[in-house]
Amino acid sequence: MIELHYIDVEVPGMSPELLVLWLNDCVLSEEKKPGVVNLICCNDEYLFNINKEFLKHSYYTDIITFDYCENDVVGGDLYISIDRVKENAESLKEPFNTEFRRVCIHGVLHLCGFSDKSHQQKKAMRDKENYYLEKYVSRGT
Repeated sequence: MIELHYIDVEVPGMSPELLVLWLNDCVLSEEKKPGVVNLICCNDEYLFNINKEFLKHSYYTDIITFDYCENDVVGGDLYISIDRVKENAESLKEPFNTEFRRVCIHGVLHLCGFSDKSHQQKKAMRDKENYYLEKYVSRGT
């Protein structure tokens, strides 16, 4: 079960129902079972404080993934900075919704076992993100 939560932010022009269906489909396509996944949309400062407290990093980021997976059951908390997603979308000249979905699927792919530490892993992750983004768009959303 994927749930969306909002902490002092709004996510413009997004259908939560379609996002949840799409992410569940992605998990199933990776031959995993959907468990409890919380997408927590927040602002830069909120995520910065989480980054600092839990990961000991002193920088802004678009997403932090806490993995609670057990066996093939995907579970975790995805903290997403809407401020950072908006800024990234502008700098990449992408629509906000596309960048938001990319960040969401990026976190879900981490929960499915994908890593992005090496150059080769980053490329594989980006290819998989693009694959799932095309599936979302092909639904007509």
